[in-house]
Amino acid sequence: MENTITVEAIENGTVIDHIPAGQGLAILRHFKLDESGNRITVGFNLKGRRGHKDIIKIQNVRFTPAEAAQIALFAPSATVNVIENFQVAQKIKPTLPEKVEGIFNCPNDNCASHGEPVVGTFSVKSTQSEARLKCFFCEKSYPISWVVEKNK
Repeated sequence: MENTITVEAIENGTVIDHIPAGQGLAILRHFKLDESGNRITVGFNLKGRRGHKDIIKIQNVRFTPAEAAQIALFAPSATVNVIENFQVAQKIKPTLPEKVEGIFNCPNDNCASHGEPVVGTFSVKSTQSEARLKCFFCEKSYPISWVVEKNK
């Protein structure tokens, strides 16, 4: 007999599914979802068909297309499901934005952006192996996962 755990469905809101295991917390922190006052259900390191994953369910929150694109920075394989009346009304497969502003600081301590009144600005480049962020100011390129880790 298989053990199954079920989670209460949400009436209206968003479900972010297929988050790589370990990235759910980064998404919660980035979007400050824990400060939203809305009901949130989170599953970490859940067994899925393609390995382990995280999942986030947020009642009464919908992501803009720009926010959905930001999710791809943390979880390129994620799916954002818009829920209306307990049903999936829309499935969004986030794609990486071309440019990222004001989300991350450059990890290069010698970058001109440090100590200046400017926001971190990066161009996003996707390669076959990974996506990378290139700083607008120092022009150094970094794996997204590394920049996310440095900005925790």
